[in-house]
Amino acid sequence: MRLHSLRLQAFGPFARRHTVDFDALSADGLFLLHGDTGAGKSTLFAAICFALYGLPPHERNMRLRSDHAPANLLTEVTLEVTLAGKRLQIRRIPAQKRPHLRNSAELVDQKPETYLHQWVLDEHGHGQWEGIIKSHKEAGEEIKSLLRLTRQQFCQVVLLPQNEFTKFLRADASERRILLGTLFGTRRFGLIEEFLATRKTLTAKTRDEARADVLRLAERIQQAAGDDLEPAQDAPRADDPTTLTAPARAWASALHRQALTLQDAATTATETAEQQLAQARIAEQAVRDLHRLQQTHRTTAHDLSLLHEQTAHHDHLADRRERAVKAQQLQSVLETAHTADLKHTRALDDDSRARALLLPEHASLDAAALTHAAQQLHADTGAVQALLPDEATLQRHTAELAALDRERQQLTETLTDAQERLNTLPQRRAALAARLDDARSAQETSRELTPTLNLVEKQLEAARRRDALDQQISAARKVLSQAEKDFEQATKTYIDIRRRRTDGIVAELAGRLVDGEDCPVCGSATHPAPATAQPGQPTAADEQAAEAAHTRAQQSENKAKQTLAHLNEQAATARGEAGGDTPLADLTAHHTTLEQHLADALSQASDAGPASEQLALLEKEQAETEHTRNTATARLGAADATYDSLHTQREELTHRLATALNGHATLADRITALTQHAGRLEAAAACAATATSRHSAAALAEQAAHAAGFTSPAEASAARLPDDELTAIESQITHWREQCLVLTARLAEPELQAAIDQPPADLEHAVTELNTATATHSRTAALATQAADRTTALATLTAQLDTHIQRLEPLEDTYRTVDHLHGLISGGSPSNQLRMQLESYVLAARLEDVVDAANTRLSRMSHHRFTLVHSDDRAARGAKSGLDLKVLDAWSGHKRHTDTLSGGESFYVSLALALGLADIVTAEAGGQALDTLFIDEGFGTLDEDTLHQVLDVLDSLRAHDRTVGLISHVPELRRRITQRLHISKNINGSTLTHLTEAAE
Repeated sequence: MRLHSLRLQAFGPFARRHTVDFDALSADGLFLLHGDTGAGKSTLFAAICFALYGLPPHERNMRLRSDHAPANLLTEVTLEVTLAGKRLQIRRIPAQKRPHLRNSAELVDQKPETYLHQWVLDEHGHGQWEGIIKSHKEAGEEIKSLLRLTRQQFCQVVLLPQNEFTKFLRADASERRILLGTLFGTRRFGLIEEFLATRKTLTAKTRDEARADVLRLAERIQQAAGDDLEPAQDAPRADDPTTLTAPARAWASALHRQALTLQDAATTATETAEQQLAQARIAEQAVRDLHRLQQTHRTTAHDLSLLHEQTAHHDHLADRRERAVKAQQLQSVLETAHTADLKHTRALDDDSRARALLLPEHASLDAAALTHAAQQLHADTGAVQALLPDEATLQRHTAELAALDRERQQLTETLTDAQERLNTLPQRRAALAARLDDARSAQETSRELTPTLNLVEKQLEAARRRDALDQQISAARKVLSQAEKDFEQATKTYIDIRRRRTDGIVAELAGRLVDGEDCPVCGSATHPAPATAQPGQPTAADEQAAEAAHTRAQQSENKAKQTLAHLNEQAATARGEAGGDTPLADLTAHHTTLEQHLADALSQASDAGPASEQLALLEKEQAETEHTRNTATARLGAADATYDSLHTQREELTHRLATALNGHATLADRITALTQHAGRLEAAAACAATATSRHSAAALAEQAAHAAGFTSPAEASAARLPDDELTAIESQITHWREQCLVLTARLAEPELQAAIDQPPADLEHAVTELNTATATHSRTAALATQAADRTTALATLTAQLDTHIQRLEPLEDTYRTVDHLHGLISGGSPSNQLRMQLESYVLAARLEDVVDAANTRLSRMSHHRFTLVHSDDRAARGAKSGLDLKVLDAWSGHKRHTDTLSGGESFYVSLALALGLADIVTAEAGGQALDTLFIDEGFGTLDEDTLHQVLDVLDSLRAHDRTVGLISHVPELRRRITQRLHISKNINGSTLTHLTEAAE
């Protein structure tokens, strides 16, 4: 990483635009930033951190916006830097308040912006800035991928603010591992450990699933085997994984072999029972056949005796059948005589009734005269029938006139209704138009109220946050006040203990003197008058404890300040969004009023649609009503004309039909009367003709009855039977005769005669024997089937178990291998005696290189007293080891912990370590080149000789194309360093001046 320029405006104490040319400042490889306290020296490095990461160093809760800047000048930072061979321009604008573009008195929120450009060369070698990224997230990811340092790591090894310079020196192994892993790109070794850990977890999960499958199959095998099988070995157990492989396979095979043995025994027993069952079935069938034949003989003999008892009855049926057949042969003659008699009887009745209804002039007429009179009436009937069409026309005209009269009445009512509706339409149209105007006016009102209500809702929400934040600010102020008091007290205590220990350092050194050993101060082996410690003299441990308490108090104060500043910023934002300090109750009431007004307006505006629809329906109704009125008027005129024409025709037809009706209501009634009178005349004429036919038919029937053996035709008619009854008698006689023949033949069969000669069959005993044999066979067959099923199931399950065991065995081997490798690489295995992780092992080698590079400068800075030592001793209580650092003190010959160094010693030891780290990272092919290093204060803790030694070391960096920027008040630095950036402060803000000569 190499810086080229930094441009900032309205940033921190710098109210205007300022540019820092790092290319010019870095000409000698070493430059100095100095100036008044609070002028903004550290702000420049905060601006660099903000440009790279979008945030200042995490320790600083600084306000980015300058209080001295004009309102129309935005706070922004632009940094030109080379990262991983790419020259970039990073421009960031933080969130802030700015004047409104149209109303400068109004402040609006300026959203944060980020712009990332890269310097590119075209085909002609001309360079230009090309924009690549505008979003915060993408720019941050791109810069982090090139710089390969987090903000905290950047502040540890590149930008070293006050009080943070010794963090890497005093960091624990885990923190040091994270930083070194990022710088040296050793993440791949950590990925190997993570891969093995993941592989171990996945393998363990797969292995456990395979174990569970084996156990489930073992349970199924145990269930299939049942209680009557005794395994040769114990079943597999979940608490003993060694029983889940080969022992489980042997156990299942033993069960299967026992099942096969039991299956063979069950099969033999089933075959024996099957033979016994076959014999029992043959014996039972023979007894059953004998019982059937004996029962058949008894039943047949009984049925034949019953048939013999019916002989007299069937003789009587045969006599009835013979007489009925003879009577049936006389049927036609008897029916002819009967018909003639009926005709004559009916003729006499008809003649009597007809003559009673005849007119007086027809009552005494003979048959010929009656026939002539009937013919005359038939002629009159034909004349009347010719007038039937005219009667139908008259009826149709009458019906049509009635329908026309009803239609004219309906049309008149339709015209009246249509006119009444048309008269009411103007008033209805005016009412709907007024409703539509009111609804549209309400729509305009709702559109005006909506943005106002949205604004008030945002103000109401912001006011809630503002009031809540005000309460949090009050609490935070109390916390900060207490933290400031604690920090002030801790500072006083620390300074007091440090001063008292410094004053009594002689006594402390005297306490380490040993008789006969040289004094580390004067070199004398005799100590005549060593100083004695005063009562209550602080020790080094007391000073370290006070320093730690001081640091914790300072951190608590900084955290409280950050919290308060963050809350103040949020409260200011919420107050601006809420429109000031308007009370929450007023905003709530105003919001409620606006909501009610909007609801009323929306309710009224919702009537626009219905009103428009009803107005359109009204126009449609008017058009339809006018069309109805016009149509009814036309139809009424046509109906009146048709009615007059039909009325004239009806009068003419009525006059024509009056004579033909002869007093009857209709022509059909007249025709019916004429036809009935003619029929009476014809009936009276036909009565004389039936007497002769009756006499001839009676004589013929008497003669035929005597010839057939009957005394009279009446006796012959009585002997007749219906066809179905005669057929039933014939069938009954035939069936009886056939049954007698069949039963007689069956009794004569040899099989029945042989069976009846044998003793009675004992069927019940035979059935009992067969049932016993069947039950025995069923039981043995079921046992054989169960044995076969169990053997088959055990064979299948044993094969499945073998498959799962084959899957489990390599998984067990794989897990043991992966577990061993993971424990070895992660430092948890007993084989790893140093308990050092793989990545820590690699980083330990890099750290040794860093320590070697740091010691080349530390030796000079400390007058050859201190040497950094890398330790890979095992850590206490099982912690991981490999990245520990200690300091070898040449004066005492002992290794010291880094936290035992004084402030000045910690400063230059940390500086040497940071320079060595930068050397090794730059030389490391996979690391990030650190060409620039910034050091913020710390030189004031050095004595004059040590300061010169440190500056000599920093001067030597020029030969390695390295740049170091220093911030310090120490006058000696201004005399030694020619490239200086002086920062001065005044009432209007700080300014920058680039100086190129050493101060006198």
